[in-house]
Amino acid sequence: MIWIILLLMIALVVIVGTLFLNSKPFGKAPSGERLERFSKVKYYHDGAFRNIEETPMLADDASYTKILFEFFFKSSRRKSPKTALPTVKTDLKALATISDVLIWFGHSSYFMQIDGIRILVDPVFSGSASPVPGSVKAFPGTDIYSALDMPEIDLLLITHDHYDHLDYETIVALKPKVKQVITSLGCGSHLEYWGYDASLITELNWEESIDFNENLKLTALPARHFGGRGLNRGNTFWSAFLMESDALSIFVGGDSGYGKHFKQIGNAHPGIDLAILENGQYDVKWPLIHMQPDEVILAIKDLGAKRLLPVHSGKFPLANHDWDEPLKRIYNASGKAGIPLLTPRIGEIIRLNDADQSFDAWWVGID
Repeated sequence: MIWIILLLMIALVVIVGTLFLNSKPFGKAPSGERLERFSKVKYYHDGAFRNIEETPMLADDASYTKILFEFFFKSSRRKSPKTALPTVKTDLKALATISDVLIWFGHSSYFMQIDGIRILVDPVFSGSASPVPGSVKAFPGTDIYSALDMPEIDLLLITHDHYDHLDYETIVALKPKVKQVITSLGCGSHLEYWGYDASLITELNWEESIDFNENLKLTALPARHFGGRGLNRGNTFWSAFLMESDALSIFVGGDSGYGKHFKQIGNAHPGIDLAILENGQYDVKWPLIHMQPDEVILAIKDLGAKRLLPVHSGKFPLANHDWDEPLKRIYNASGKAGIPLLTPRIGEIIRLNDADQSFDAWWVGID
């Protein structure tokens, strides 16, 4: 009888787990014509996308078991702030269409307006960066924007399909407002599954470009990371994007470890005005898929960009470092390197054409 009960319990866990992994938030793996297109992609081999350089997920002495143990039982006492972070609630719908601006929403989500084109990048407004209910919650005070606050979105840009960049609840809520989507290869499969018309979605391979209109060109560029949701890994691509208008050149870095691709991009695309680079959720245990702050400085030098906006921090606890450590380290490193740094509060307006704009170290004094 005990063995029967045990087998029934195991079967129940397997059934529930299977149903959960096949639920809507996990999206849908690419199939059909998408897979046929993948077969012609240089960095797609044996059913998975690859990086330009060999990129193991973990350091040689690291293991997932050790990482999980340290995260849950030896985690930093300051992994999340104790009090609400200071933020600004900008009325995005009231912005003058002639203004070129950027508003950061925390982590890697932000809104841009360039030549009157309204662009939304990797939005996560559900209050969580995980498909598991109640987990990876936003820091106190940071979840102040929602899909309802967004104006009509001319272009939704998705760099890759990880949960902290592609959020099911947010994407579904935004659907009536989105006019066009540009993303990396394979990621459109999720959006179609969630109700987006295929005609609105453009998936780009590295080095492919698209003219959004006569004023804005987008080019997908290499990043050093990985893609996939659920138990799938590498079945979707990951990208950085270069956005070029007559007046501005903006590098949207997505997620990326440091590598030779930054120098290659800088050489091929000189004159970048602003580089938006991930700076946070790093660890020596996964050194090749996320950058340490010192590597962010190397990357922006390689790119030859004029200003730096560090993102991928300030909202979600996804690594075992203090919540404000990425900001402290990049602030000090950029100062020593003489690199103009933008550190807005969530919701503050960045004037993209104002080379002299600066922000204070708002995180100082917050525990």
